[in-house]
Amino acid sequence: MIVDLPDTTTSLISKRLMSLREQGGVIALGRVLTLVVVTKSGSEEEAIEAANDASREHPCRIIVLADAGAEAPTRLDAQIRVGGDAGASEVIVLRGAGELSEESESLVSALLLPDAPIVAWWPYGAPKNAGETSIGRMAHRRITDSANEENPQQALENIRMTYRAGDTDLAWTRLTTWRIQLAAVLDQVDSAPVTAVTVEGAADSPSTLLLAAWLELSLQVPVTVLAARAGMGMRRVRLCRGTGDVVLFRSGQSVAELTQPGQPAQRISLPRRTLRLCLAEELRRLDPDEVFGETVRGLGTTRVYQDSQLTLTGTPTRVHDRDRPALLAV
Repeated sequence: MIVDLPDTTTSLISKRLMSLREQGGVIALGRVLTLVVVTKSGSEEEAIEAANDASREHPCRIIVLADAGAEAPTRLDAQIRVGGDAGASEVIVLRGAGELSEESESLVSALLLPDAPIVAWWPYGAPKNAGETSIGRMAHRRITDSANEENPQQALENIRMTYRAGDTDLAWTRLTTWRIQLAAVLDQVDSAPVTAVTVEGAADSPSTLLLAAWLELSLQVPVTVLAARAGMGMRRVRLCRGTGDVVLFRSGQSVAELTQPGQPAQRISLPRRTLRLCLAEELRRLDPDEVFGETVRGLGTTRVYQDSQLTLTGTPTRVHDRDRPALLAV
């Protein structure tokens, strides 16, 4: 069911929601959190779809703040979605214009679930300091997506400079399967230490930089990033060891090849993660992600090179000095 409420107020929205609850039963029963999505009008449907899918695992109330433009006359239009149109959640879309276009605690405070954690998510247009925004200050967790920003590296730098417990980024969440596989490999190989690491990934992917920073933090060895062509995503991790290198290489979208000394190559399922899976993972934990915090604060020490000669074979291309422009800013 979808109910439109043009030119309304949060008080009227709350009353209408109570009325719908009385008509259709206690639709908010079992909701475990409130998810506040901050986006622009016209960009909200993808976020709502992902949140609805994730809500089947984490029933919640979804409040969408959609900026309808600061230049328009001040006005608040709302939409309530329940039942099949809202997954296992209930969705309240607030399209504020004029003075109501900016995210504001006053717009959502009357609609929050009582005594339930609050998660804030900026699918696009992440603020420079999420924890100091009106919504960020009231949230237990704050989720951004640096990959969707115009300058992903600058977005990561903003997180590094302003990080506070409860912040996270979906560029980090997309690395979960890579981190699991690499940790499993290191548990299985002999005790020879890793002496250096090379990470190859898309130049426009903040996940590449985060994986490099995590490996540098975890292994305490030099890590070099070879920046591949934009849009390719994560491609390869090479762990250099005295008894032979371990290489995890994904040439396509879903299957990787693991090679290690003395063993035949193994094919491993390593697909790119969907937005729904990443969001569901972040909603699964409401405590601060301490590993992400340590990793993002470690950004800035990893050496990143632009490599125009990278190929799609399993053999890494050596990067010569003449092929290296200035170090990319991290």
